[in-house]
Amino acid sequence: MTETDSKKNVYKNYLQNIRNLPSMPLVMVEVSKLLTNPMTSATDLGRLIGKDQGLVAKILTVANSPLYGLPRRVSTVEFAIVILGFDQIKNIVIALSMIEAFQSTSDEFWNRDEYWRHSLLTATASKKIADELGYPRSGEAFTAGLLHDLGISVMQRYLNNEFKIISRIVSETGISYLAAEEETLGLTHQDVGRFLTDKWNLPQTLGDAILYHHQPSNSEQNRVLSSIVHLADFMTQVLQTGTFRWDENYKFDENVLHILNMGDASSLQKFIESYEELFIKHMEIFK
Repeated sequence: MTETDSKKNVYKNYLQNIRNLPSMPLVMVEVSKLLTNPMTSATDLGRLIGKDQGLVAKILTVANSPLYGLPRRVSTVEFAIVILGFDQIKNIVIALSMIEAFQSTSDEFWNRDEYWRHSLLTATASKKIADELGYPRSGEAFTAGLLHDLGISVMQRYLNNEFKIISRIVSETGISYLAAEEETLGLTHQDVGRFLTDKWNLPQTLGDAILYHHQPSNSEQNRVLSSIVHLADFMTQVLQTGTFRWDENYKFDENVLHILNMGDASSLQKFIESYEELFIKHMEIFK
């Protein structure tokens, strides 16, 4: 066993044994249970979600993003459910609940608001890209986009000493955060994110997209989904909108051009530029 493998096993075991690592949020369980009942109405679902006003506010933020593409402003969660449909709402609730379960306070190495803004932009952009490219499960793309960096939040909260070491290594050497994670932990935030989706028995395709969002051509379950999230994540850096420090020195996987049938580098550049105004308008919802 290599030193890297040994480190990886140590930290995976550590995560497995953290007693206060959140279990699946109750709202996720209750929403899923409610949606198995064919008699459930938008009012029933809205009443359940409405118990968590923080979740309601985030759902409305999602629904009113110009990237989400709804034709009119949504002011109530019940209307959001009617417009989006149960499947979309379920995807949104799952993703937002996971983000909320691992949220932590900001410090000198962690900007919680920056993380949230970046995650939401990547999510809504992933859905928009999926729709534009004809990917049939755009709600799945939204969920994967929102959760793609969840592992970073988990490291910041539960492996905080190592998180600080990683941040200092990047600051002092200029190497990428991914490389610093490997050096320090023997695993990356992608591995941690995948660990959590497995722990909570979420779909394998979702865990796979999180695991390979930096190297989608290595994806084992769904290269298209992984590539969509990778592209959306990359676009935040190219357009310098909704950026996240952890994505500095982001390396684009050139194989995505073939996986998503996007043509050449020039076509990709035009595609990215076509999103610039939408990205800017999306960020205005946080002002």
